[in-house]
Amino acid sequence: MSRKTLRIAMNGVTGRMGHRQHLVRSLLAIREQGGVDIGDGGTLWPEPVLVGRREHALTALAERHGLDPVGDVSTDLDAVLADPSVDIYFDAQATTAREGAVRKAIAAGKHVYTEKPSAGSLTGALELARLAEAAGVRHGVVQDKLFLPGVRKLKRLIDGGFFGQILSVRGEFGYWVFEGDWQPAQRPSWNYRAQDGGSIAADMFPHWEYLLRELFGPVRTVQALVTTHIPRRWDERGKPYEATADDAAYGIFELDGGIVAQVNSSWAVRVHRDELVEFQVDGTEGSAVAGLRECHVQHRATTPKPVWNPDQPTAERFREQWQRVPDNAGDEADNAFRAQWELFLRHVALGEPWHWDLLAGARGVQLAELGLASSASGRRLDVPELTL
Repeated sequence: MSRKTLRIAMNGVTGRMGHRQHLVRSLLAIREQGGVDIGDGGTLWPEPVLVGRREHALTALAERHGLDPVGDVSTDLDAVLADPSVDIYFDAQATTAREGAVRKAIAAGKHVYTEKPSAGSLTGALELARLAEAAGVRHGVVQDKLFLPGVRKLKRLIDGGFFGQILSVRGEFGYWVFEGDWQPAQRPSWNYRAQDGGSIAADMFPHWEYLLRELFGPVRTVQALVTTHIPRRWDERGKPYEATADDAAYGIFELDGGIVAQVNSSWAVRVHRDELVEFQVDGTEGSAVAGLRECHVQHRATTPKPVWNPDQPTAERFREQWQRVPDNAGDEADNAFRAQWELFLRHVALGEPWHWDLLAGARGVQLAELGLASSASGRRLDVPELTL
């Protein structure tokens, strides 16, 4: 049996997303399963190198997860990038710190994998894509929601022609993020400060761009309204601060073929749905509602005929009129982040096909920028196709 080791510099693993999703539930989970099976007895073995500013926090993480607290920990990014044994640089830092670090990694000849948004501006995101292409390094951006079981089931329905002509998509995402005064907030305070890179539009519109593109078609126009519903919050130390970033974004997107998508994103909404994100797709032959894990359908032949009568109680149980899509092979990924990590490792080591690159990441940044510009101007804006 042959094992190929890939050393991965992981910057930002002391944060919630970098620690839980990328370190523990992705790379460490891959190690627990014995690596990525590449056939013929071969495996890919990820070896994390934890990078950050707080040595004590990094050392504690390494000790907790069975990593070497000396050899696998560093507060010197430049030294790590200069190490020829390091193959990949991964970035899960706050957005404002990301672009400079990714530039350094590309200049050092490292393959690059990064959280989104890939940069704080479209100009910066495109420049990273161009630099990576010129350097000949492999590069990718996290687009985890494509690998969720519910979204995979939805994709299977689309590929099978279930919907007929798709007419519209409606998405609801969000939950109530506590202000931080009488209950701790579930998200870091920088998310709500524009000067620190916070913005739900900047965070979520990149997700909607790749989901809409890969499931239904490219976004051609955007009209959005962003707002800050909760203007005062409390940070991790219990100190009040002014929330300068948008905490809700309401978008209408026109896609290729005339499909209309409406997606609401909010950290100031209480959940009355089965999952924290749900998409309803309506077509001439049928409809579906997909969430993180589940997907339910209603075919044309089984669609009831409701009659509007506000003077009488509704006797129909509308949710009971939908059929659950089964968990077929390929739908049951343990973790969407891990699924994409495995593909990226295969791409780096074996050159297998990959299209979730820095140009794809730039398209997400573009849609976020145009959404914010649309809200500021009150106009619907075209979304040009990007090229390098």
